[in-house]
Amino acid sequence: MFTKRAIEIFENTVSEYHLCDDVNHPSVNPYPKGSLEFLLCEKNWTDAVQWHLEDIVRDPDIEPAYALEIKRRIDALNQYRTDTVEYIDSYFLQKYADVKVLPDARINTETPAWAIDRLSILQLKIYHMRCEAERAEASEEHRTVCSCKLATLLEQQRDLSTAIEELLDDIAAGRKYMKTYKQMKMYNDPSLNPVLYGNNK
Repeated sequence: MFTKRAIEIFENTVSEYHLCDDVNHPSVNPYPKGSLEFLLCEKNWTDAVQWHLEDIVRDPDIEPAYALEIKRRIDALNQYRTDTVEYIDSYFLQKYADVKVLPDARINTETPAWAIDRLSILQLKIYHMRCEAERAEASEEHRTVCSCKLATLLEQQRDLSTAIEELLDDIAAGRKYMKTYKQMKMYNDPSLNPVLYGNNK
């Protein structure tokens, strides 16, 4: 199953990130560049870095200038994440390009890659919630609460995996069809963000 392989890649990538646990460490990607596995690993590594930057920027004692630097890094990573998701969708568009779409085929609310995006972030939630559920210095109540949350996250992972597999099966059989739209994030575009193009006058 595709999702089983994706989760394995996400698990390995999250573990690899936490060996260095450094938001400045370059991505460790063992897969051939241009492969789907490479894109999945790159996506998850980006999510891991962004996750930890979100932790850092919430430090109540952070210097304002450093906080702004972090927020701009998060913004850049979010754009890179979006681009990577669109590359993953391009893979599926090419894979299913020759499928004969049935006359009553329906479109899905999200593309396969955006569902995979959620699966990637879910893996980070599972990793960190497991850490909290097993944190020795935390109270028993804290560990119990986190164990319950971990069980819910694992259930969500199973449900999301099933939904992704069903979506891919439907696309392969022509029961659903893919349609992608560029995200068109206006705040990153100097020609569309009034603050940016206003400064160019």
